[in-house]
Amino acid sequence: MRFMIIRKADAETEASALPSRELMDAMMAYNQEMVDAGVMLSGDGLRPSKHGFRVEFSGGKPRIIDGPFTETKELVAGYSIIKVSSREEALEWVKRWPAEDANGRVRLEVRQLIEPEDFGDAFTADMQRHEELMREQAARNA
Repeated sequence: MRFMIIRKADAETEASALPSRELMDAMMAYNQEMVDAGVMLSGDGLRPSKHGFRVEFSGGKPRIIDGPFTETKELVAGYSIIKVSSREEALEWVKRWPAEDANGRVRLEVRQLIEPEDFGDAFTADMQRHEELMREQAARNA
């Protein structure tokens, strides 16, 4: 099972505040622990919303809305993708999130990723092979 740990944005992350050395060290230690355990697949921080944009479609036509966005509680500051055996194991990893982040008041959201087997028979052998080829190509692109 793969899960995304979503680090919600706050006023500090939206203000482009760089993390303290203590937080950087704590996050690196936490991430290293997950890497060593073989559960971390990827993770990154995101630039503040002033560097981003949204695209809304109406009638199939895109409308671009440049950041910044005002509702920080709806924004994402970073993410990690982990692969674990259960929801409970994902929760155990999330409980270890460094207390140095946001002075111990960080907001995280955890969401399970959809896996090919979730589609059952609708995900045909041809689709499975195509999915594998796309993942291989994406890995080469990285």
